[in-house]
Parts: sequence; C-alpha cells; structure tokens
Amino acid sequence: MGISRNLIWLAMSAAILSSCSEKSGDHSAVSREVRTVSAELSSYASNTAVTGEVRARIQSELSFRVSGRIIERSVDVGSKVKAGQVLAKIDPQEQQADVDVATASLHSAEAQLMQAQLASDRQKSLFANQVTTRASYDAAQEALLTAQGTLDAAQAQLGTARDALSFTELRADADGVITARNAEVGQVAQAAQSVFTLAHDGPRDAVFNVFESLFLQKSKADVQVSLLSSPEKRISVPVREVSPTIDSATGTIRVKVGLDKSGDGMPLGAVVVGTFTAQPRQAILLPWSAMTSSGGTPAVWVVDPSKQTVSMKKIDVAEYQTGKFAVSSGLEPKELVVVEGGKFLRPGQQVSATPETK
Repeated sequence: MGISRNLIWLAMSAAILSSCSEKSGDHSAVSREVRTVSAELSSYASNTAVTGEVRARIQSELSFRVSGRIIERSVDVGSKVKAGQVLAKIDPQEQQADVDVATASLHSAEAQLMQAQLASDRQKSLFANQVTTRASYDAAQEALLTAQGTLDAAQAQLGTARDALSFTELRADADGVITARNAEVGQVAQAAQSVFTLAHDGPRDAVFNVFESLFLQKSKADVQVSLLSSPEKRISVPVREVSPTIDSATGTIRVKVGLDKSGDGMPLGAVVVGTFTAQPRQAILLPWSAMTSSGGTPAVWVVDPSKQTVSMKKIDVAEYQTGKFAVSSGLEPKELVVVEGGKFLRPGQQVSATPETK
C-alpha cells in the first residue's frame, strides 16, 4: 500500500508541474497590445522660471563718518528723499567741543602771529639802522615763520573739527527711496556702520538667483520678465550682469536683468518671474509614460517591427520637462518606442503595436 500511495503522489506532482509549465509557456507566448511612437529628432528649448525682485541699479549704504548716539531720525523705509536731505543726526556735543577748542587755538595763533610780526618789523628797522645785531634780526624772522606755521596748523585743525561736526548729520547722496533701516534713535552708531540703504532713482534691475546649470546650457541673452501678480504682462529684456562667483550657501549665481524704461510698471521690491530660455538643441522627445528602468538606469522598450518583439534599451536623459523628457543618446531615429502598455513587458515578448495618434 505504501508503494502504491507513493506512486500516486509522484504521478500527481508530475501532472501539476506539467500543467504549470504549460501555463508558463502559454503566458510567454501571449501577445500584448502596446502603443508606440517613432523616435524622431526635434529641436527644443528648455524654459526655466525663477522668481526674483526688482531693485534699483544703484544702491548706496549710508553711514555716519563719526561715532555717536543717534538723537534724531527723520525718514523711514519707503520714504522718498532728495539729494542733501538730512536723514538722521547723532549727538554733536563732542564734535562741537572740538570745534570750540580749534577755534580758541586759532585765535591764539593769530595773536602770536601778530606779536611775531610786530617784533619782526621792529628788528628789521633796528637792523637797518645798525642798532641791533644780525642774530636778533634772524631770531625775529624765525619766530615770525613759526607763528605763521602755528596759524596754518590751527586753521587746518578748525577745518577738520568743522567737518567732523558736519558729519553728525547723515544726508542723502542722491534722489531715491529708502529701502532699509538699520539703526534707531538712542542707538550708538559706529563710524561706517550702515544706517540706511538708499535706492537711487533711475534704471532698475530684476535680480534673480539661478542655478549654475542654467547657464551651462547657454541661455539666450533675453529673459521674459513679468510681475508675479500679473503673469500675463511680459516684457523681453536683456541680461545685464552675471555674477562671476557662486553663492556657497545656495549654489546659485546672481543674475541682473536690465529693466530700464520697460519696467516702469514694476515698482521697487516687486516680486517678478523671469523665464530663462536655453538655446535650441536637437534631441528625441518622449512622453513620461515611455520611461522605464533597467537596474536603476533610465531605459525604454523598443519594438522590432520584423519580429514584433520588444527589447529594453538604456538611454541618457538630457533634460526632464513637464510631461516629457529629452533623450540625448541610446536611441536611433525611426525606432518604435513603447509609450503605453510597457509595465508588464519582458525582453523578447511578442507584442501587437499600434502607433500613437498625435
């Protein structure tokens, strides 16, 4: 009985394996329906949209040239100012004291010069009448020259003190708009510390921070710029300046686009969108649905028209775009690429290919 049971189990196992083998063979022979497109070279230009800000072409950091405590601030961010207008003041007591000391020194030097002049004139008269010695006359002349030098030094010191006093008032160096404020009344401002940022009236720029790869693609010189709030209004303006260095923190390059008169409707500080267009290139464009993976590498399924079988080809992707990608290598023109129905394909599988309608 034991031998009979074993024979029965062996027969059943063989039947099951045979059935599975037949099903597997039938599955591989099934022809799947797929949709294909013919690979064709076409010219394309990638577009990259970047947000930026409208800024004045010329900006100046305004600071006091002497240190002191701020006692007055007459403007705020957004204030329109004129050249020479007083923006802020620091306590002038120290500088005023220096002016008073320099003034007193000047008066003393003037008095000394007057005395030296009188003494020189007297010695000159006596020496002409041979009443005094040559040494006394020379000493009087030397004292006169010393007094004149002392007066010149006192005048220069007074001028320096008056300049320092004038520096206690911070004035605008041009017509423009205050865009930043970095100090308040009561704060002690150090010399050369930025207190205000002044955007000068005149030409404006749209400033963008873009990735380096954008310029490796040799973008066109013109950029389409529009307000973020009004994307339908676009202007085409040239790139005016590209920073020669890369920001180490963000990995971006600062690009300035000249707006000039074309940007009259774009106020300072407005957020704008710049569309950078690369130079046209030749590549095979395929929809996203055509892409698959071969060991983590981008690939596509290709149909052999003579055998109606598929094979997988690895490709190099030049760029990913919205809804499609550009193939730089790995495909030849006129090859049939599967764009629909490729999820369950295997190499060598029979397919029924239907061209994708455009």
